[in-house]
Amino acid sequence: MKNTIAERIQDFLKQFPPFDILKKEELLSVSGQIRVLYVEKGDYIFKQDTSCHNEFYIVREGAVGLYRGVDNDESLVDVCDAGDLFGLRIIIIKKNYRMSAKADEESIVYAIPAKVFEPFIQENKEVNRFLMETFAAHARNYYTETEKGQRIDNTISIEVAKDISELRSISYRKKPVTCSLDDSVKDVAKKMTKKKVGYVVIVDQNKYPVGIITDEDIRAKVATGLFSLESVVTKIMVSRVFTYSKKLTTVEAQIALIKHGISHLCITKDGTRNSKLIGILSEHDLLVSFGKNPSVLIKEIKRVKKIQRLRYIRKQVEKLLKSYLEQDIPTIHLLNIISEINEALVARIVELSLKEINSEPPIRFSFMVLGSQGRREQLLLTDQDNALVFEDVPEEKYETAQNYFLELANKITKGLHTIGYKYCPAEMMASNPRWCMSVSKWENQFKSWMTTPTEEGTLLSSIFFDFQYVYGDSLLVEKLADVVFEGVNKSNRFLGLLGVSALQKPSPLGFFKQFLVEQNGEHKDTFDIKTRAMMVLIDAARILTLYHNLKGVNSTLKRYEKLAELEPKNAAVFDGCAKAFRVLVKFRTRQGLLQKDSGRFIKLNTLSKKDKLRLKRCFRPIRDIQELLRVRFQLKSLM
Repeated sequence: MKNTIAERIQDFLKQFPPFDILKKEELLSVSGQIRVLYVEKGDYIFKQDTSCHNEFYIVREGAVGLYRGVDNDESLVDVCDAGDLFGLRIIIIKKNYRMSAKADEESIVYAIPAKVFEPFIQENKEVNRFLMETFAAHARNYYTETEKGQRIDNTISIEVAKDISELRSISYRKKPVTCSLDDSVKDVAKKMTKKKVGYVVIVDQNKYPVGIITDEDIRAKVATGLFSLESVVTKIMVSRVFTYSKKLTTVEAQIALIKHGISHLCITKDGTRNSKLIGILSEHDLLVSFGKNPSVLIKEIKRVKKIQRLRYIRKQVEKLLKSYLEQDIPTIHLLNIISEINEALVARIVELSLKEINSEPPIRFSFMVLGSQGRREQLLLTDQDNALVFEDVPEEKYETAQNYFLELANKITKGLHTIGYKYCPAEMMASNPRWCMSVSKWENQFKSWMTTPTEEGTLLSSIFFDFQYVYGDSLLVEKLADVVFEGVNKSNRFLGLLGVSALQKPSPLGFFKQFLVEQNGEHKDTFDIKTRAMMVLIDAARILTLYHNLKGVNSTLKRYEKLAELEPKNAAVFDGCAKAFRVLVKFRTRQGLLQKDSGRFIKLNTLSKKDKLRLKRCFRPIRDIQELLRVRFQLKSLM
């Protein structure tokens, strides 16, 4: 007789890793031995410091929070939604629980006997790896870790981050030119000429490196007459070969070359001389690799004399970004590094545009970037969002001054377009007279948005509140910031309307916790990660920053960090939002590089079940921050 309950459990489990790896009959067997638990809100499944149960758990419906601490001193570590596993200590180390599991809402949980599942862990590496990763993620807090389990330090600045490229594994030549111990110097010289290289590695019958000959050796030992061209290579080769593994970093390679006074390093399978040669690294290769160093790129940007050359450098930035993602560099570092380079690119375009006009600006001005670039969160190329402010002039001179800066702005936006930034469809660019104004006219514009808010004004102001000085007189931008915060302090209703806008963003998940996709248009059936997930977190951070009068804090991650300091009672909510945002940023960037676009619209059928699960885990903080806004600004009355 069929066990219909087991079949229903099986239908649920097969949607999620690691159960999707099991064969149908295996999963049905496991499902038949699972207990179904109904847990009311506030009830514990297990408590910290108690003995491990003989089961581990997966959430069927509802949400289970993982907490550290006891009684009234508990702090939230993670939230498990549908499909999330928890209580894995029984499988991994069989010691007392280090956290408590408590239902954050009415929940249904499946309890899976450890003994039933242990054979699959031992026999299937994929199952074993997934459970280990999940256990480690909960132990260190899923969102605060990279996929490789490395701790993220949000305090590291761009000065430190500039050196991250030196921690990358080196790029070596994977097909080194070699010869045997019996070859003559003449044969080697011909091979070097044919292959257009300055070295040859001598290998034995096992392909182990035993020596190396370079151009310098031939000049010093053969061209001088010390040895003839017919001599065997062993006569002139340098037998002291330095070998390293392919995990060698650029900084380690640089130190090795300097320390030993050599020009080439041999890369072998296990890093020793008694191992097969798999590559070669030269001083030249190392110099080329430093071409992807952020500080080198910025120096190159400052030397460029033609905008077309900047387009090439921007493409190098994408390669740099891709390599950093592959190495799982922490999100905060990615944002800092790429933002520094982007701002250097924009500043250089302004400088080149000024030279093209061939006349000095008549008055002081400042060029600003807005939106994601203004928040220093733009990793991939998107539409332009920028503006220009110039100092006040008498009314009769205003048109002349504005015309000059509009001409300049047109050249700047054209230059940005040349290197890959698309023109803004809504023309939110400095080349539009509405976004190229004097200080006083900008002040009036901000005051208008805040005192008589409209739907368009609320949208525009939300973009302009994230402005970042790039070139010119920074004092003009600071003056605008003062105007913004002064106006906000006098208009709580304006913050409320911004809050309503954040609450009205389309939800990421439907009633049955399925992803909600676009229903029509060019992006039909795709998931809009920007509008449905990231923008709520961005908007909320901005609104609360304005509420607390936090000037000079534009980054979403830094905003949440400051908010957690100012509101300790809500620190867990802000921390969750920051962690989710880090995951979403990397997720979108990887998708953008994969699809060769901005990464905004994701084709769900290209995602693994594991990726979908990781993405869903980011949505809980969105609900939390929306509820905080709803209560803080009493938004029910405004909606």
